[in-house]
Amino acid sequence: MTAERVLVTGGAGFIGSHLVDRLLVAGHAVTAYDNLSTGQPAFLERASDHAGFRFVEGDVLDLPRLVAALGGHGFVFHLAANADVRLGPRQPRKDLDQNTIGTFHVLEAMRAAGVRRIAFASTGSIYGEPDVFPTPETCPFPVQTSLYGASKLAGEALITAYCTGFGFQAYLFRFVSILGERYTHGHVFDFYKQLLAHPDEVLVLGDGQQRKSYLYVHDCLDAMLLAIDRCDGIVTILNLGTEEYCTVDQSLDWIGERLDLRPRRRYTGGERGWVGDSPFIFLDTSRVRALGWRPTLTIRDAVVRTVDYLRANDWVLQRA
Repeated sequence: MTAERVLVTGGAGFIGSHLVDRLLVAGHAVTAYDNLSTGQPAFLERASDHAGFRFVEGDVLDLPRLVAALGGHGFVFHLAANADVRLGPRQPRKDLDQNTIGTFHVLEAMRAAGVRRIAFASTGSIYGEPDVFPTPETCPFPVQTSLYGASKLAGEALITAYCTGFGFQAYLFRFVSILGERYTHGHVFDFYKQLLAHPDEVLVLGDGQQRKSYLYVHDCLDAMLLAIDRCDGIVTILNLGTEEYCTVDQSLDWIGERLDLRPRRRYTGGERGWVGDSPFIFLDTSRVRALGWRPTLTIRDAVVRTVDYLRANDWVLQRA
């Protein structure tokens, strides 16, 4: 990317704050737009010392504020979303509002402000429970099983329609789960918090045999930024993940080893941890690898690094 003014929705969040730092170092002027519902001002302390940084507290559902914030920008990274995939059946409106309607508002704000380029944090969950592994970007979509995945797929559809209707250019990144520093939700966080409270026992959702792929946050950002530099099509769709996966039980083994704990495991049972939990997520990343990208950390290394961060930053457990 050539240096320009960039807006990052969800800019105070786990992935977004790292992206803000990276963009500033690369010479961009950056606006972080975040409602601080899950984002942390502390994640932006480094960015706040930079002359090219601006923070706007706002919600993507607040269209007038979003339009005002976008004035003068050339590119949008849209990362703001409801990321707790387990809440869907209990709060079905939340995914619709924050992931789908929020994306529509970002697109409308871009149209009003004359911004034409967007990168979107989508998810591997849009593939539902596919029959093809590793799952390529061209895999036929089965019936959706997750409200979160469905809401993100709707966001992708809106973005691609705006590319056709209004001359936008889009990069759609379908992530596996991301790990690393500033991590504030997900299975490593949940297991770590449980083990602090009761080191001798841990509750595991499902049967522990769910197979998942994970990616280190800086490897994720490397892939995104490389793709934006190398790909100039109207719509670029890329899976982001590793060429490996692990079971939930294996991940818990690594967490326990790092903490020197051997807790009893109490399973809720079944092959899914919650409604919409896909028992196997493993994405084909040959497209992004063809650009020259490779992850630097294995899944195990990313899990261990996440645990180390949580141990060194107790305040995250209190605020998340």
